[in-house]
Amino acid sequence: MPKTQAHEKSQAQRKTQAQEKTQAQEETQAQEDRKKIEHVERRSTPPSPIIYEAVRRNGEEEMARPAWSLWWSGLAAGLSISFSLVAQAVLMRYLPEMGGRELLVALGYPVGFLIVILGRQQLFTENTITVVLPVMAALTPANFGAAARNWAIVLSANLTGTLVSAAFATFLPAVPPEIFDAMLQVSEHAIGGAWFDVTIRAIGAGFLMATLVWMTPGAGHSQALVILVMTWLIAAGGFAHVVAGSIEAWFLLLNARIGIGAFVGEFLLPSLVGNVVGGTVIFALLAYAQVMKEIPARAETGNRNQR
Repeated sequence: MPKTQAHEKSQAQRKTQAQEKTQAQEETQAQEDRKKIEHVERRSTPPSPIIYEAVRRNGEEEMARPAWSLWWSGLAAGLSISFSLVAQAVLMRYLPEMGGRELLVALGYPVGFLIVILGRQQLFTENTITVVLPVMAALTPANFGAAARNWAIVLSANLTGTLVSAAFATFLPAVPPEIFDAMLQVSEHAIGGAWFDVTIRAIGAGFLMATLVWMTPGAGHSQALVILVMTWLIAAGGFAHVVAGSIEAWFLLLNARIGIGAFVGEFLLPSLVGNVVGGTVIFALLAYAQVMKEIPARAETGNRNQR
């Protein structure tokens, strides 16, 4: 009997050890599965409230920056985005006449945006959503004032930068004569139209630029591709962008192809109004509306986790 009991006890111990080993293996496998799931989630597009929070925090940082920093960053953006016109002119000069040529020429348009956005320079049409989300989250006079200050500084700096670029190309031998002529040709195609028509086209550009800002936090290593596609669509679709289009408008003005009245009334004001409506009134409001009910719940959950 003692031997039988010892044998049964030994078997029970081995069975228990086997069960514990199996359980440990299952827990290890479960942990590995959770890690894989978390890895996939990190690589996927984050949920809308996370994107909203990333854009909002970026907006708060931009509103808090010194005016001097905003000005020089905006000036750099105006200079950089001028290469969109140069790139389009190069493509127009050297591409043969063929169907769909305009679509290929439009591929030069993203060049300036790639420099500006990847270089973290201040562009007015990005700020139509970036600095607006903090205002919507807290409707205070201080936030309104900070957003207005940011817009005024960045827009004036952007337009100054494109003016300097247009003057540089006009009065100095900055580009070969054939590229200069192509720049005029591209500019004449991009500028023109009734006030109402330009405003409506600018609404589309403002919406697309705000969409680009919204997509960037989840784009990861595909940021350049997102910028390329969205800004190419602005050019190919004939939408009006107040900053990128200003280099073309300044260029035509300095070369006596349009007057100051046409510059302001047929380009600057309708493009500005349309971009603000598309980026702020439409997209920013939609972006805030889709997460406004989720933000308090997430904040409450975060507070409970901290406690």
